[in-house]
Amino acid sequence: MDVDLSPKLAKKVYGENGGQYFAWCPSDLKMLGEGNIGASKLALERHGFALPRYSDSSKVAYVLQGNGVAGIVLPEKEEKVIAIRKGDAIAIPFGVVSWWYNNFDTELVVLFLGETSKAHKPGQFTDFFLTGSNGQMSGFTTEFVARAWDLDEKVAKLLVEKQSGIGIVKLAETFMMPDPKPEDRKGMVLNCEEAPLDVDVKNGGRVVVLNTKNLPLVDEVGLGADLVKLDGGAMCSPGFSCDSALQVTYVVRGSGRVQVVGVDGKRVLETTLKAGNLFIVPRFFVVSKIADPDGMEWFSIISTPNPIFTNLAGKTGIWKGLSSKVLEAALNIPSDAEQQFRSKRNLDAVFFPPPN
Repeated sequence: MDVDLSPKLAKKVYGENGGQYFAWCPSDLKMLGEGNIGASKLALERHGFALPRYSDSSKVAYVLQGNGVAGIVLPEKEEKVIAIRKGDAIAIPFGVVSWWYNNFDTELVVLFLGETSKAHKPGQFTDFFLTGSNGQMSGFTTEFVARAWDLDEKVAKLLVEKQSGIGIVKLAETFMMPDPKPEDRKGMVLNCEEAPLDVDVKNGGRVVVLNTKNLPLVDEVGLGADLVKLDGGAMCSPGFSCDSALQVTYVVRGSGRVQVVGVDGKRVLETTLKAGNLFIVPRFFVVSKIADPDGMEWFSIISTPNPIFTNLAGKTGIWKGLSSKVLEAALNIPSDAEQQFRSKRNLDAVFFPPPN
């Protein structure tokens, strides 16, 4: 498999007054198209309003920064108005209408990762806006709008002609958006900063995994996700997804080194990861990371709602399951070297603290 796996930054697609929308393009990161994966990022200023839209792709939204409000309309259900904050993850099935609004001074930044197997363009999200100059309302003639909504011609003409802004607009400070309802968060949102840890290794790292148990909507989306915080100098065990899943990773904070080994034992990636980078690990490829002194944090989606990973090192490593003689023969090493190899990492799992 000869594909460039080097991490990439997002590029601006649209937006000026009120905020901006960024995306990763398959022409720059070819694994997006190969793996039917999409990735984008929304940044809203104070009073920035991302207009109602639905997408041809299922996504997981993750709030990277700030606070705000999200509106979600599931099929044949009432709008849920949700207060969102840093660390929130929201599963959004394709075809579901959503809008986003920043009512705070700090910029609101939301990451979207998803799968594009049903999308118009492999590796890209296509959003269909209900309003705005590129929205559905402006696409119909006044006659059709009047007939569909039983309006007189004057009001229908107003609806068609008043559509402005592409994707994002800035609302007046005096405009009152609907207040979020605390009960609307239930079953819709999981805050990864506050959720129970699935893995917690002292001086190593921590993991929160999103799956069908703690966020049922991921089953409809068909994706799993996790938030990983790797402490300074710590290592994430070499491992791979053993259920044929792709792993798409966005570096939230910090930096570190990564190596990926693929077919025929070829090292296909060796580079430094930095905040804002996106990279993709192909199916069954082995990946390992070492954080720089300030640590590294990343958010990933996995192309299955309940992913299963196999680690090569650590107490749960696959080597521990092989007998001594098999290891001696397979690794072509003497028994004393095999014993040392087997005796190490009996207490550590997934994350390895830095050496003393």
